Amino acid sequence: MNPDQIAQMIQAGLPGSTARVTSPDNVHFEAVVVAPAFAGKRAVQRHQLVYATLGTYMGKEIHALALQVFTPDEHSGAAAPRAART
Repeated sequence: MNPDQIAQMIQAGLPGSTARVTSPDNVHFEAVVVAPAFAGKRAVQRHQLVYATLGTYMGKEIHALALQVFTPDEHSGAAAPRAART
């Protein structure tokens, strides 16, 4: 598998998502995924949604996958905490 294939699988499985996937060796991968489906979900639930898009490739062709997962608002910075007023 290569990063482009994995990105396509994630995007196909999570409508409206974007995925940027990199890999130094096509076995260990890192992905940044932005998806509306992540709204209201904890990090573990978000990871599970991504893993579900990859099915049986996880643990086989994809030996390791490091994830950063965001809603569109989080990724654009709209949900960033405001600085405390003094």
